[in-house]
Amino acid sequence: MEEVECVVVGAGVVGLAVARALALAGVKVLVLEQAYTIGFETSSRNSEVIHGGLYYPVGSLKARSCVEGRHRLYSYCREHGVPHARLGKLIVATSEAETGGLEKIASTARGNGVDDLEWLDRTQARRLEPALNCVAALLSPSTGIIDSHALMLAYQGEAEAAGAIVVLRTPVLSGRVRDDGFELAIGGDEPTGIRCRLLVNAAGLHAPALARVIEGIPPNTIPPAYFCRGVYFTLSGPAPFRRLIYPVPVAGGLGVHITLDLAGQARFGPDVEWISSIDYTVEPSRGEVFYAAIRTYWPGLPDGALQPGYAGIRPKISGPAEAAADFVVQGPDTHGLPGLVNLYGIESPGLTASLPLAEEVVRKLGFAES
Repeated sequence: MEEVECVVVGAGVVGLAVARALALAGVKVLVLEQAYTIGFETSSRNSEVIHGGLYYPVGSLKARSCVEGRHRLYSYCREHGVPHARLGKLIVATSEAETGGLEKIASTARGNGVDDLEWLDRTQARRLEPALNCVAALLSPSTGIIDSHALMLAYQGEAEAAGAIVVLRTPVLSGRVRDDGFELAIGGDEPTGIRCRLLVNAAGLHAPALARVIEGIPPNTIPPAYFCRGVYFTLSGPAPFRRLIYPVPVAGGLGVHITLDLAGQARFGPDVEWISSIDYTVEPSRGEVFYAAIRTYWPGLPDGALQPGYAGIRPKISGPAEAAADFVVQGPDTHGLPGLVNLYGIESPGLTASLPLAEEVVRKLGFAES
């Protein structure tokens, strides 16, 4: 049976960031990904936004890693040639009743150390975005967009240059805890067994399920998995805004917002739909709800302008009737197994937070990031 020092399960943006950080720390890393390409699921089915850190509870890992991650990600993109743009975004109140929501966001953002928000009245907001309808808005100048695939390729390239190996089409079927590490049964074209001293579960949507098939991980340390789908619709025709536009958040997500890709194409979403299993279907009929939501802040949206885009699924560990759970980077101090780190509930802003989250994994495994 082949032996390696460390296995990272999952080649999404966080798994690749972890592989990079561990490889740079001198660890021999093997990344196992069940899909045919990196970032196949959550990492390639999101808004590609570099988040500011405005919404998350003060002191939470989401808040800390997002704010730090934003600063580090912009620097990383500049240093490694990853396409990105610091466009800024407006969070808008479309009625007086929603201004309290803006005030709450501004207060949380200040608590998280975000000090560049600007409060705009209707006239100031319309001066920036003439097509916008609102009574007030918060401007976040540090929010931006990124080519998520280019970022993952950069992480992968650095990891491989430092000796890591990324293997695709290789699912982990089961495993067990040993006295000296872990034993995994892996499938794919060449099913085999592998032993490792260190194991990082960065399987995203599949992280709780993976933990459950590894004999020896205490079941009471594994959270439940919930799937919350969000679909996107694209805009036919030119984008009406130069910045990202977000409504006041809704339960389960940030509301149907408009984002732009680096080519200037506008897309709207995601909405919130709790589902029982992984399903990326985009029902065109959902567009009817989108029209109503979007027209609250863009009344000029023409009929027939929205086309079905794609769907993503938030890997949640809290259900629809619960408060949103924090990121979980679970180490031996929780489950009692040396050499194991599980990452649970890494939804948005996981991409923005990927570098600090990777550093947290390295720390829990007892290494110092290079």
